Amino acid sequence: MSFPKTQRLRASRRGQAMVEYSILNWVLVVALVIGASVKVRWTDDVQSNVIDLFMRSYQIYYDSFYFVLNLPFP
Repeated sequence: MSFPKTQRLRASRRGQAMVEYSILNWVLVVALVIGASVKVRWTDDVQSNVIDLFMRSYQIYYDSFYFVLNLPFP
C-alpha cells in the first residue's frame, strides 16, 4: 500500500522536527550536567559551580529591585 505524496512529505517533516527536538533536549541536559558539576575557582578559598553563580547573581539582581522599591520618597 503506497501513501500519497503529501502524506509522506508531512511524515518526513514530522520526523525531522522530532530529531531536532531530541538533539536540542540532549544539548540542554548535557549543558545542565556540565554546569552543575564544573567548579569555577575564583580565589584559593572560593569555589562554586555555574549554577551557584547564576543563583547568586539572580539574588543580587532581586535584592537591588527590593532595595529600590523600598526607598523612601521625599
